Amino acid sequence: MTSTNQPETAILRAIADDETGTTVMEFGLMITVFMTLLLGLFDLGQMTYANAILKGAAQDAARSSSLETGNTTLADAEVADAVSAVAVGATVTSSRVSYFDFEDVERPESWNDANDSGSCDNGEIYTDENGNGEWDADIGQSGNGGAGDVVIYTVNVSYPPLFPNPFLPGGSDARTLSASAVKKNQPFADQATYGAAAGVCD
Repeated sequence: MTSTNQPETAILRAIADDETGTTVMEFGLMITVFMTLLLGLFDLGQMTYANAILKGAAQDAARSSSLETGNTTLADAEVADAVSAVAVGATVTSSRVSYFDFEDVERPESWNDANDSGSCDNGEIYTDENGNGEWDADIGQSGNGGAGDVVIYTVNVSYPPLFPNPFLPGGSDARTLSASAVKKNQPFADQATYGAAAGVCD
């Protein structure tokens, strides 16, 4: 009985001691981790570089747009060109909001908040400072404003990753970046003042 089991035991021991193919298995286990780290590093590097390019281009565009000779269409196009050179296939959108002065940034139009609701309603009287016929929680006006106005220039970018990572959830989703710049337009003319017409909130 013992002699019958000896060959089987020897075979089992041989199999247990056999390390053939271990390297292939270890490589199979490690390659996923390695590629995840490598692609993540490349993706982060591209995003960091694109973000630096975007911020610099946005500052330049905001500066050039603050001049009397400023061309906002051309400035926006230059930002898009700069970003697209780093993030191929990027979608670039920009917006400008102007204010009379820095203290007016994101300020609501004046109103008598009789019910302390923090919003103009229930027949409360407001001053239509930006002249659009309605009360605004942000007094800013869309566009590049006029002489002496403070302008917040915002650029949003969405682009497909150059190094998509199939090993992570969302690793192939579009990347998004954003940059803002605040500039005061040059006083190339008399600055328009806010309106003083009254209105009534519903």
